[in-house]
Amino acid sequence: MTKRDFIRLAEYIRDNNNNPLCQAFTPAQIEHLADFCREQNSNFKRQRWLDYIAGECGPNGGAR
Repeated sequence: MTKRDFIRLAEYIRDNNNNPLCQAFTPAQIEHLADFCREQNSNFKRQRWLDYIAGECGPNGGAR
């Protein structure tokens, strides 16, 4: 998977979790997906990805 794929997946999770009509991903599910992403690409920035989903940074780690 590429960085673009990881960003798109994070955006999907965020959009899903912010939609009251959808069942939100649990923190455990998101952690499990982060582990999977790390297995797919050794350059994957796990904490940055989790922070992006949580809305604490932009897709490249900077301000939103």
